[in-house]
Amino acid sequence: MEESSSNSSNSIVGSLGNVLRKCLFSILSMGPIPHHIAIIMDGNRRYAKKHNLAEGTGHRLGFVALISLLKYCYELGVKYVTVYAFSIDNFKRHPEEVQSLMELIQEKMDSLLKEECIVNCYGVRVHFAGELTLLSESVRLSAKRVMAATASNSKAVLSICIAYTSSNEIVHAVQLSCEEKWDEWRILNSSGAGYGLNGYGTHGDDRCFISLIDIDKNLYMAVAPDPDILIRTSGETRLSNFLLWQSAHCLLYCPSALWPEIGLWHLVWAVLSYQRQHPYLEKKKKQL
Repeated sequence: MEESSSNSSNSIVGSLGNVLRKCLFSILSMGPIPHHIAIIMDGNRRYAKKHNLAEGTGHRLGFVALISLLKYCYELGVKYVTVYAFSIDNFKRHPEEVQSLMELIQEKMDSLLKEECIVNCYGVRVHFAGELTLLSESVRLSAKRVMAATASNSKAVLSICIAYTSSNEIVHAVQLSCEEKWDEWRILNSSGAGYGLNGYGTHGDDRCFISLIDIDKNLYMAVAPDPDILIRTSGETRLSNFLLWQSAHCLLYCPSALWPEIGLWHLVWAVLSYQRQHPYLEKKKKQL
């Protein structure tokens, strides 16, 4: 009897929370809503240490916080969310910690294939961005399965940056752009429409030069527009080699909360800050 009463009370509280959240989001929607929110999930290990939790527990609680925040973002109408899951630099940590994190990441990847998971409930396409060849074969295959399984979802995009750094992304994009230009030159030259290696790119001909557009289209993150808000928890203001190319004109929001402590009101405050700064941010973008 007591258990039934408790379940009923929880259901009522949950329903009331949903109604209040919808009302809150309706008010926020009166202003500009960000298209893309990027997140550096900082503070999982510090949270575990702060609460004397077992190693790895902070990351598991961080995943729970991520799912909640994704739900809020999609309910609010944010189409693109990008999270920094694992940096290339993280491979320098103790092998045992790296192995534990990879196992957790693969476990959570596989959970995204379940029918009732958040990506299917909200029609989210999942994209893994980074130097995926650095991952173990099992993790890499799990990432490919998730991307294939969600490829037809079109309501939102979740980009998960894994084995990623912005410097690696830029170098990779430049390399691809150079290869494309070289292939373009070879085709032109073999067809007789080129000018020869020595003349190509001279006398006002700039077809051999790499443009910003060339690099943009070859970035790992070409699937999403530049972020409007970049959130980094734990009060840190460093970008840590994350989306350096894309974040020149976005709002940086750095709450003091550790990542597992992140919640609805942090998102609300980030969006309100964005709305307050929106005219200035749009002005700076138009000056490009």
